[in-house]
Amino acid sequence: MSMSQEMKYCMECGTKLEIRPLKDEGLVPYCPHCKMYRFPIFNVAVSMIVTNEKEDQILLIKQYGRNTYILVAGYVNKGEDAEQAVVREVKEEMNLDVHHVRFNHSHYFAKSNTLMLNFTAIVDGHVRPNWEIDSYHWFSREEARKNIRPNSLAEAFLVGYLDGAYHF
Repeated sequence: MSMSQEMKYCMECGTKLEIRPLKDEGLVPYCPHCKMYRFPIFNVAVSMIVTNEKEDQILLIKQYGRNTYILVAGYVNKGEDAEQAVVREVKEEMNLDVHHVRFNHSHYFAKSNTLMLNFTAIVDGHVRPNWEIDSYHWFSREEARKNIRPNSLAEAFLVGYLDGAYHF
């Protein structure tokens, strides 16, 4: 990762970081004022392929005035495990109970400096979306593939889930 892609200033004191070698780590940003190596900081989020018990229906949502379907997603809170974030986000956004969580794949999304962790969330209950959701629809697996936002990270995760191979 080049210096332009990682932090340039110390998050503790604001001093311009230098790149220095660190044994067994390679070149790492270093704060000459704090005399500490500073490892990259990034966001962590979860996205979910929300399915029914049979895993033959997939829930997709529309949000924020956009007219395309995406996956349910949200950021992991400080102190929270990714699996806890899956359960919380699905409950908050869709009012569904997650009774099984399965990790699928991860991908670093540079546009938002976010490590995105994708899971399958098997749910039950009746959908009652919160204010963040404009609309939602349960799709068959193939209809979900046809309706997910084209050329999106959501599409890459969904297609990888459906096909068993991820291409980023």
